[in-house]
Amino acid sequence: MVNAQAPVHRDRPWRGIMVATALPLRDDGSVDHDAYARHVVRLIAEGCDGVVPNGSLGEYQTLTDDERARVVRTAVEAAGDGARVMPGVSAYGAAGARRWAEQAAEAGAGSVLLLPPNAYRAGEAAVRDHFAAVAAVGLPVVAYNNPLDTKVDLTPALLARLHADGSVVAVKEFSGDVRRAYEIAELAPDLDLLVGADDVLLELALAGAVGWVAGYPNALPRTCAALYRAAVAGDLGTALPLYRSLHPLFRWDSKTEFVQAIKLSMDLAGHHGGVCRPPRLPLAPEQEAAVRAATEKVLAEGHA
Repeated sequence: MVNAQAPVHRDRPWRGIMVATALPLRDDGSVDHDAYARHVVRLIAEGCDGVVPNGSLGEYQTLTDDERARVVRTAVEAAGDGARVMPGVSAYGAAGARRWAEQAAEAGAGSVLLLPPNAYRAGEAAVRDHFAAVAAVGLPVVAYNNPLDTKVDLTPALLARLHADGSVVAVKEFSGDVRRAYEIAELAPDLDLLVGADDVLLELALAGAVGWVAGYPNALPRTCAALYRAAVAGDLGTALPLYRSLHPLFRWDSKTEFVQAIKLSMDLAGHHGGVCRPPRLPLAPEQEAAVRAATEKVLAEGHA
């Protein structure tokens, strides 16, 4: 299951479309590692640049240590090139996150994605210490700014300090505030901006983002890849109609039930998403109907 295609961005492999991979589970809730390997192969074959295992979309919080480590090894083997793999290494504190970064390095990954301490409202000094400790492992660190969930905001000014510290090379910006793109570029012009939420893809691409840590390519990789390429090229004639078509689905990426929604869309598109582990419950009937209708509409339009 090796894909020998070289990464598009060899020197900065976190650029391009890095899919935050959903993790296929069997009906009993066990991880289907073979299905996950096939999923990684398919994403890269259909135009995505790489994968992000063990993010929130991959339900990393519910995995055992052995499962979490094996998911990274599976992704690296299936991708055929560790540079294409950017594991999430988030943990309660720096010690845990550093151990996961070390495991990612041992597996051959090319970079890692890191939240601030994810269950503690850390101040600036603690945040800088946290990122420095993980960066010391030696893999490039992409910061993940998700103040909605972590209650810690990596503001443009703080990101500039983290970048000046040598602790981060890029940021997955999930705040939803597209105005931040311009301030980040002013304060840290060499820090790579990555789209962090599907429903602001076009806005951030036009503002200078050089990558997309993406959710909905799990279900619709070819169409999402076409949209991203058009967006970063400034081809609005191609990008805007696609974006309008996909946006009813993309909005689910910023909702609490994003994992369930994306997995349902994967199933409808003919790719195994499967169930979720608790505490995630199945979608409510009205939610399922909305996701189903939006996905079927996109598929009927010929998008996949």
